[in-house]
Amino acid sequence: MYERIVEMICEQFEMDASEISEDTAFVDDLGIDSLDVVELIMEVENEFGLAEIPEEELKKMATVRDLVDYVSAHAE
Repeated sequence: MYERIVEMICEQFEMDASEISEDTAFVDDLGIDSLDVVELIMEVENEFGLAEIPEEELKKMATVRDLVDYVSAHAE
């Protein structure tokens, strides 16, 4: 799951996987804005069959680890 999420980040933002770790922060480390993060999360929801992630949960997702942990807990 982690590898697929990193792959999705790399595809969407044209990055190399070596630039990304679990502790990579979307805004601070990758320099992507909040709209880009929302678009990524929508792709992740579709990929893993998740219901729409509530806004209060979205606000907590600052790092790759946050997203992976959420998906791990909620994926079917």
